Formats: sequence, structure tokens, C-alpha cells
Amino acid sequence: MNKILIANRSEVARRIMTTCRRLGIETVAVFSDFDRHARFVFEADEAVPLGGLTAAESYLRIDAILEAARLTRADAVHPGYGFLAESADFAEACRQAGLTFIGPPAATIAAMGSKIESKRLMTQAGVPVVPSLGIENLSEDDLGAAADGLGWPLLVKASAGGGGKGMRLVASQIELADAISAARREAGASFGDDTVYLERYLPAPRHVEVQIVGDSHGRVVHLYERECSIQRRYQKIIEESPSPGLSAGVRREILAAAVTAGEAIGYEGAGTVEFLVADDGSFFFLEMNSRLQVEHPVTEAVTGLDLVQMQIDVARGDHLPEQSGIPPSNGHAIEARLYAEDPANDFLPAIGTLHQFRIPREGVRVDAGVYDGVEVGIHYDPMLAKIIAHGRTRDEAARRLAEALGGAVIHGVQTNRALLVRVLRHPEFLGGDIDTHFLHRHPPAELAAPLTTHTDGRIHALAAALADQAARRGAAPVLGAAPTGWRNNPSQLQQAAYRRGGEVIEIGYRFLRDGIEARIGDEAVVVSGVDARPDHVEMTVEGVHRRYQVSRAGGRHFVDSALGSTDLIEVDRFPAIEEEAVPGSLKAPMPGVVRRVDVATGDVVAAGDLLLVLEAMKMEHNVAAPVAGTVELQAEIGEQVVAGQVLAVIESD
Repeated sequence: MNKILIANRSEVARRIMTTCRRLGIETVAVFSDFDRHARFVFEADEAVPLGGLTAAESYLRIDAILEAARLTRADAVHPGYGFLAESADFAEACRQAGLTFIGPPAATIAAMGSKIESKRLMTQAGVPVVPSLGIENLSEDDLGAAADGLGWPLLVKASAGGGGKGMRLVASQIELADAISAARREAGASFGDDTVYLERYLPAPRHVEVQIVGDSHGRVVHLYERECSIQRRYQKIIEESPSPGLSAGVRREILAAAVTAGEAIGYEGAGTVEFLVADDGSFFFLEMNSRLQVEHPVTEAVTGLDLVQMQIDVARGDHLPEQSGIPPSNGHAIEARLYAEDPANDFLPAIGTLHQFRIPREGVRVDAGVYDGVEVGIHYDPMLAKIIAHGRTRDEAARRLAEALGGAVIHGVQTNRALLVRVLRHPEFLGGDIDTHFLHRHPPAELAAPLTTHTDGRIHALAAALADQAARRGAAPVLGAAPTGWRNNPSQLQQAAYRRGGEVIEIGYRFLRDGIEARIGDEAVVVSGVDARPDHVEMTVEGVHRRYQVSRAGGRHFVDSALGSTDLIEVDRFPAIEEEAVPGSLKAPMPGVVRRVDVATGDVVAAGDLLLVLEAMKMEHNVAAPVAGTVELQAEIGEQVVAGQVLAVIESD
């Protein structure tokens, strides 16, 4: 291989380029219109535009990707993960075009890409599976009977992909039809295949997966297991290796079962065999991902191996070592996925400009596709970065990762950072007592509260006020070195106010000849040793001296210190009168595209009735009627809406 086209974007494209550069292999990037200025585009040796904004218009276009390979004379294609990574059609199209596909053969992808077919093959190989049922061509009556046979609740799942997309938990038959429709739409948008199936729901299991690699000479080896039980919306957010909850005996059995699964289908390349593990240690095959996984860095950390290089070596026809030649697992590694989302609001995706993005890299690995000034949009997955910590022990890795996330500078976009830190520091997590219902037992809204305490946030507001006055004086045409509001004789305090969440913090301060007088709300604060600059403030508060970094963007103030980070909105001293919304207005909770409308103007609805469905970042959000009444619809299918836009008005009965 001399030149590899990477049929993906963002963080995973950059990850593949890292290995290719080390191996002396040229790279080609492909990109959508939205990604035109993305970092991965310019880090590749060559790049080809695909056009379009959505995945369907760009990264899912097999013809356009093959044409890019022809134009650049690439001789191989790496699909990364997501998009076309598990498309048998794409793998076969690459083969027919004379390109080496860095992944399994098309037949293997087809067998494992269909969750239904993969379960049948695993049953034949003697690997225990979760009971499931295909539903294609079933009548409504047969579908209901089949669902009853599996038992309630059950899961509707996409056959062609994973990552929590195209998945719905269904409690009763009355919900089944809508759940199937929603899962089909998500699966089609994410994987280009809307086939779904039903699966028995196992309450609160562990989610454990095994990394395997197979070569073209019949050898399959495992690279140990990963624990992936901390999930939201059935999508992993924290992964680690080794699993803290497996006994030595169960670990041996589950690793052997994964190798058996790979050998049963003659697996080639890097893949992952996923299992659900019950309290008694029994385990069941869930699915097989015939690609590199998002969480592969934790395996790289404990083995010292480069999984992308192993993929390339296998695609070249190299032999894998015997299992005894695989390095032993060393220490413990944990990965956290940093998402642009609001955990306190049902994990709704967040968009905006990422003004600053800094994660301390001492002792951690950061795989990211974002950078200062990048726009986080609605068209792709909301993951911003993966942060991986490796330690001698699990406790050490968890603390190192929590420290890196807690000290990160992330300005401009709402993220799940606080939730990740609190999970990593949670006694239940540190004790290894975890399962897929961790976030059911511990409310995300509480875990996602700001990391700064009430008091710390108020001190940050004081720092913002002092930095603001320094900026004003620095820009003043005369006496720029004098503090604002200076008087020879004592006068009233200078005033400022900032909003932090639902709290308004009022600040008062006055510079004196020998120091400063300050108040936060009604409370006097002992402050000394102040050195205020537009971008930082050094001061001693209640006897402790700290440095506070301050930055501004669009009326927002971001303050970072050893206390943590605080996002503040400056309160206008003379606020404009906002136009009141019509009573009964239903506003978009997030920017997105209207994918489904279930009502028309004039319809009478009951409280809880579904009105329409929004899609953002490949996930759907239902908008339901809060009260009974008559609908006035103000949005239509296919319309792109902004957060806060009125979608409908309900005239209450």
C-alpha cells in the first residue's frame, strides 16, 4: 500500500492518518461541504470534496468515494467506523474497483452486519445468544404474537449498525409500531439500511466486548476485553480494559467464545464481539462489529499495539502471531467520550461555535477532530473527542482521567464533561459495581450539574467583573491605567451582573488606595492582592491566592481556575423588552430537521399526543402536546429549525 483513502471524517480520520504517517503511507481525505475547513482535510496529503451537508449527500456516497480514489490513484480504502464501515456493498465495490479494502471481506460484513444472520451463525457455532426475532414481512397480527413470545419489555434494534442509533426500548404492544418506525428512520439515516429486528431485553446487564483480529491465513487472536457498561441512550460513554467485574473463569470463557465466533466465520481484520453478562456470570452474544471500534485506544493502551497498523498488516496479507505472542495486558486504561450535548435535558445534542478547546495532555491521550473556532453542527455525531488515561491500577486511571477532564478548557458548546467527571469519581464506579443501568440509578441531571460549587461560581463572577473593568480601562482614550469608577473620595460600588444557569450573580466592587472592596450579592468578600488584566485576574480571596483565566465570546464569559470552569452570561443593565410568545407555543428544544409530522392545523389532541419528530446529529426527539387542545401547526416536514423556534401552538380546551 502506497496511498490510503480514508472514507470517514473528523477524529477517526486523524487517527488513521497518524499510523499512516508513521508507516510512510500517503493519505487521501474526502469531505462534505460542512467539513471543508476541518482539520483532517488539511492534515491529509490530498483531499477530495464530496459535496453535500448530510451523511447521505457525502460520506455514504459509494460512487463519489470510489471516484475520489480514482482521481488520487489511491490503492486502498480505510472506512474507519460509522458511515460505510460495515457496508458489504462498499467493501465489494472497492474490490471490484481494484482497491484493497482495509477490513473483512464483503461476505463476512454481510453476515455480521445483519444482526439477525450473525445470531444464527453464532448459535450454530455454540456461542450463547440473546433471543431475538426478525420482523420483515410479518403481518401486524404476527408481529404482535412474535413480540409477546419474546416477552416485554423488548428492544427494537437496527440490523445494520450500532452505537445506540436505531434502537428503542418498548414496554408494550401499544408502543411497538411507533418504535419500529422511529428506529427505521434513524437506522436509514445513520447506516443507509432501515432493517430492524426485535430482541429480548435483559435488565441491567454488564456490556463486555472482546477485541479480536484475524488474518487471511485462518488465525484469529483476541486482544482481551473491554467493559462498556456506562451508557446513555444505549450508546457507550465510558469504556475500559480490563473489565472490573469478570472473574478469572468467566474472563477465560468469554475470550474463548469471542475467538470461536471469529473462527466460525473465518474473520479477517480487526473486529469486536460484544456480549451481555448477567449477575451470575452467564453471558450472551449480542453482536459483532466488523470494523475498528471507537474505544480501540484502551486496548492499545494496555497492550502497546497499534490496531490500525494491525488492520493494514492483515490487509497486506501478513501473518498474525499466535495467541501466546500477544503482549499481556498491562495496567488499566479508561476512555471517556466527550459529547456536545446537554445531559440535564435528556442528552439533547448541542450546537454552536467551540471558541476554545484545551485538554491537559499530561498523562492522557486525546483523540479529537475539533479545534478552536470550529462549528459544531446538526449533521453528524456529536462526539467532540475521546480522552484516554492509562494507569498502573484502575483507581489511578480513573483519577487521572477525571483530573484531565475537570481541568479542560471547553468554551462555547454545552458538553457532558461534568457528568463524565462525576461518574469517574463516583464510589459505585470506583468500586467496579457498574452495569448498563448506572445512569438510571443516578440521575444525569444531578451528575451533570456544574463542577464549580455555588460559592466557586460566584467567585468566578467577581473575576469576570474585574477582568471586564480592566478591558474597559485598557481601551479608554485617557487614564487607561486608572481603575474604572475611581474617586478621590469614597463613592458607590461599581456594579455588574452575570447569569449562571438560573442564578443571577450581582457583583459590586470599588478600588481603594490600599486594596479593593468587593461584594457578591449581599455578602462582603475579603479580597486583596488584585492584579486584573482583560484575560486573567490574580487575587487572594478569603486568604487563598489563585489565577483566573477569563475569555469572552458573544456576550458570554468563560472563567477557568483551579476551582473549575464557569460559563457566565452578562446581564444587560438595560435589557430589551422581549416579545412574549403566544400562550401554548411549543418551541424547538434544539436545532434540527423536522422528520415527521403527525398532526395538521385544526386537529384536536390530548396531552402527551405526538405532534412531530425532530432529528439532530442522527438522533430523534419527539415533540408531544403538553396539554389537550386544538393544534395550529407552524412547521413542516423537511424544514430546518433553530432552537426556540415555535413549532406549533396548542389552544387549550
